[in-house]
Amino acid sequence: MELKSIVEQLYGIIEERRENPIEGSYTSYLFKEGLDKILKKIGEESSEIIIGAKNNSKDEVVYETCDLVYHLLVLMVQQGIDINDLVKELEKRRLKICNKKPERKTVEGIH
Repeated sequence: MELKSIVEQLYGIIEERRENPIEGSYTSYLFKEGLDKILKKIGEESSEIIIGAKNNSKDEVVYETCDLVYHLLVLMVQQGIDINDLVKELEKRRLKICNKKPERKTVEGIH
């Protein structure tokens, strides 16, 4: 199955859980707990990806990336951000060339 299709299907399921919570559903639980819980999970999953990468564990990075994508989709639904909003932004960024930010200057005495 194509990534876009899977992400769109998952997004739809997450929207459905927000609108029609199901007892015992993890997604429904996240919406009930609110923004702070969703953000906490995004932070945890991000950290776990970093650890997996530092451990050179492809399997761990793939697994944790899927967790992060899921939690980001929950945040997007909670914030009213549609997948097409991401597509539009990514398309704009793809058109940029030589967009590397300059190196920051070091301030003497600050490490």
